[in-house]
Amino acid sequence: QVQLVESGGGLVQPGGSLRLSCAASGRIFSRYDVMGWYRQAPGKQRELVATISSGGSTNYADSVKGRFTISRDNAENTVNLQMNSLKPEDTAIYYCLYKYGMNYWGKGTRVTVSS
Repeated sequence: QVQLVESGGGLVQPGGSLRLSCAASGRIFSRYDVMGWYRQAPGKQRELVATISSGGSTNYADSVKGRFTISRDNAENTVNLQMNSLKPEDTAIYYCLYKYGMNYWGKGTRVTVSS
């Protein structure tokens, strides 16, 4: 089993920044795994935000390219999401993902972008 704990969500004004963090523990196989972030806005399906492999390869949703940056620390089993130039449409619950054979999800952290 893998446990994921997210932190860093909150309320921010449009154009502002937030940094999300996720700490993974348990059966971590960092050599071939993928970590990342998904989000789910009210009334919408969960969608990809960004992922990063153990080797550092990244994948971003088009809607966040150039504004969000994903990073990870393999030694600490953490993944971070730096979110800049936030927009109201970024408002959602953000879920941390750990993928190795199967998907493990955190409980989510709420991000609200509003003036």
